[in-house]
Amino acid sequence: MNKLFRSRTNSRLTGLCGGLAEWMNFSPTFIRLAVVIAAFCSFGTVLLIYFIASLIIPKEPYGHYDFHQTHHNY
Repeated sequence: MNKLFRSRTNSRLTGLCGGLAEWMNFSPTFIRLAVVIAAFCSFGTVLLIYFIASLIIPKEPYGHYDFHQTHHNY
């Protein structure tokens, strides 16, 4: 099972959405879109949770190797 990290390579603001997308094997664009829509619908509560999670979840270590993203079938 993959460990949750904030992404270093797929980062726009803090790397949290990119890390969640890598962890769930999902598109980071959809995760970011869901966060923006949820932020408007929750009157900013999601933004507070986002920044708290960014403080708690560690950055991806350098040299982190994810087999699922780097494995290609040729």
